[in-house]
Amino acid sequence: MVERPVREADGKNIAVEVLDRTVAVRPVGEIDIETAPVLQSALARALDLALASPAKTVVIDCSRLTFCDSSALNALLSARRAAEEAGTTIRLASPNSQLQRLLEMTGVLSLFPAEDPSAERGTGV
Repeated sequence: MVERPVREADGKNIAVEVLDRTVAVRPVGEIDIETAPVLQSALARALDLALASPAKTVVIDCSRLTFCDSSALNALLSARRAAEEAGTTIRLASPNSQLQRLLEMTGVLSLFPAEDPSAERGTGV
């Protein structure tokens, strides 16, 4: 099942997909002040789906991200807080070096456990 977010920015949408054990969020391109609200909506949808199905973990597939700024980081942190309050987790799969550096510089890298991309390959993450 693939869900589309309610909003779209600059022609980019962020797919949300329910898999066997996870709900995958697949952003593409740059997430900045203009597109961060789309990410935030997709993450909220993913959390709703994770709580309504047997899947309890949200995995953000970062393999097609090229850039994230502080707006994207705020969206990630807000979603992480909501996930924690709901009793689930958000994991990052394949974060690029720029995103890794942003998380390191801001001291929040440890808040986002990494997902082994090969662990879900058979189901699409």
